[in-house]
Amino acid sequence: MSAISERKPRVQQPSRYDIAGLKADLDGIQLIDEPQVVRKRSRDFFWYSPILNTELADKSADIIACPRDEAEVVRVAAACARRRIPLTVRAAGTGNYGQAVPLEGGVLLDITALTGIEWQKPGSVRVAAGARLLDIDMATRASGFELRMHPSTKRSATIGGFVAGGSGGVGSVTYGGLREPGNILAARIVTLEEEPRILELRDDAAQKVNRSYGTTGIITALEMPLAPAWPWIDVIVAFDDYMDAFQAGYEVALADGIVKKLVTPISAPIPSYFGALKQHCPEGKSILICMIAEASLGPFKAIIGNRGTTTYEAPSEEGPGTVPLYEYTWNHTTLQWLKSDRSITYLQCLFPHDRLVESAAEMIARFPDEVLAHHEFIRFGGRVTASALPILRYSTPERLNEVIALHEDAGVMIANPHVVSLEAGSRHKRADADQLGFKREVDPYGLLNPGKMASFTASQAK
Repeated sequence: MSAISERKPRVQQPSRYDIAGLKADLDGIQLIDEPQVVRKRSRDFFWYSPILNTELADKSADIIACPRDEAEVVRVAAACARRRIPLTVRAAGTGNYGQAVPLEGGVLLDITALTGIEWQKPGSVRVAAGARLLDIDMATRASGFELRMHPSTKRSATIGGFVAGGSGGVGSVTYGGLREPGNILAARIVTLEEEPRILELRDDAAQKVNRSYGTTGIITALEMPLAPAWPWIDVIVAFDDYMDAFQAGYEVALADGIVKKLVTPISAPIPSYFGALKQHCPEGKSILICMIAEASLGPFKAIIGNRGTTTYEAPSEEGPGTVPLYEYTWNHTTLQWLKSDRSITYLQCLFPHDRLVESAAEMIARFPDEVLAHHEFIRFGGRVTASALPILRYSTPERLNEVIALHEDAGVMIANPHVVSLEAGSRHKRADADQLGFKREVDPYGLLNPGKMASFTASQAK
């Protein structure tokens, strides 16, 4: 029996907010209030977690607003502030923690119509928040550039959703995560006040909206740095032993002269769930998935040596009818398993850089069949280390929390993906001080995605 229980049909309850008045305020803006549509678009991929799947199953907005431009975003924000109606921003809904799930109902603000590139310069681009990451790259590659990093959901995710809910991804082995200085250049936001303001946040100030789940302003535009768009080669190398795959990947990650975008060791039996890719994943073997610049392929192979067997090597593809190799990495690895078996879940780990190999081996030995290794090499604060999204054979919430505690006791940081608040899901277990203070400035009534920043207290009476 699946660890995820059957959900009972939800009975539509009358809203406790003045939705009729809101509709009058927003005449001319596309609104959706059909219950089934609203409920469906009030969800993301929180069902990866059996705990969130239960906790968030009955959460939904009351109505969806679909602004076409920033001026309409301002109108929605002003109406919500005046009527004290919560507002939760949603883009493609590819998050995994319920970031875009309205805990207290109200308005779901769908920003996916805010698209387009405002300008592009060598090394940077300014885009609307609802622009898809794939569309941005397709446009910028014409001049030889691409985004520095993207999640494994690149083909459907938006740049605004990535910044508001993500942390890093494909490309982070070279550039680190979004929190590294220089990885977000600027953000344009709308405040949630009776008379909304439009603010431009540049450099360090832009971090106030990074991974804040839309609690610190409505992002309408972003300036992002670009990287050279190399001809990327996708490679799979099979190994008899997982730690051999890990060690080889670590050496590739450390090799500054090798241009790479992805270095991902994945332990057996996870690759046996990889669908069409299974033909390149020998039974019982662990694998190393990499994206290597074509010019660096020779040095890459020299590092691998005869430790593993290359089973796949081809130019990267993202076109129609293809499944990019990166969609078997990061949290897509978990999804590949979940497609046929809902009894598992995952963790999000950050390993100590100063005892990386030892720490990885220690966790594998401690949880040999319960926590199946999947690491992602990244740069973090100038050092090469590894995050991890291991597959966890789920049994009970108590055991899940025990496994998390055992990792943390061993010096492995956990960003818990089975909780809804920023604080509980942070490896630091607290809200960023700048973000908390900024929220008081831009959301005085506490209406932006309420419940997601648990330590926030509204500064003005509702």
